[in-house]
Amino acid sequence: MKSLLLHVQDDPGMEARLQAALSIARATSGHINCLHVTPISLYIASDGITGAYMMPNFAKALDEMEAKMRARIEAHLKNEDVSWYYEHVDGHAAQELVSRSSLADLIVMGRYHHRETRYTPITLIGDVLQSTRAPLLVQPQELNSFDVFGPAVVGWNGSFEAANALRAALPLLKMASAVHIVTVEEPKEHMLPSLAASTYLSRHGIASELHARPVSDTPVEEAIKSTAQVMGAGYIVMGGYGHSRAREFLFGGVTRTLLKECPIPLIMGR
Repeated sequence: MKSLLLHVQDDPGMEARLQAALSIARATSGHINCLHVTPISLYIASDGITGAYMMPNFAKALDEMEAKMRARIEAHLKNEDVSWYYEHVDGHAAQELVSRSSLADLIVMGRYHHRETRYTPITLIGDVLQSTRAPLLVQPQELNSFDVFGPAVVGWNGSFEAANALRAALPLLKMASAVHIVTVEEPKEHMLPSLAASTYLSRHGIASELHARPVSDTPVEEAIKSTAQVMGAGYIVMGGYGHSRAREFLFGGVTRTLLKECPIPLIMGR
């Protein structure tokens, strides 16, 4: 993965995803494109009478905060042995990330603790995942590392989303010490067979071990997480939003649950 798009934002997960991007860039001799987006809505206020207007004092404060963060991150990157570039724009975070992801091999985003609002990081991740063709790395706030060369777990259900994630993760899976494919039998239209993932990986010179889990009362996400824990996996590869986001929000789902709770990095495709 030679081109990494790193989402820069002054939140509790920034250091974790920066370290993850650095680990992957070192292992692949890749380049990190740092992108910080200041939401244009933060500059705008409305009194309900005269309409919307700019808040110059607040805009100045935001610019100062951005300058401090940029200086901090650039000072850090200047001491690293990787190629990088820093860019700041005003706009909508999801739209700007998606527009710059067309030639990215991986988008590095973070999951950090935040109360559930429309600005929650899970919402931003979902917006990007649904619109981009590039895979996403979702890095937990608590983990300041990414184990490029350790074991990896692939969540496989034969869906287009799972297949896209598997293909996108090939460069990393080739470096993994072991690849474990977890399947849970669940009926799905156009589903590829359980062995399809292993066969595909073998054609790329990647050995894998299949862990077939029968349908039971154990949720699919728990089967994936428990296998990752037992195998000491450094990350999980899986498809995202096989069902609609509205359905996942209302009734729960594998994507939503793992985005909220998975203790190790997720590499997701759709």
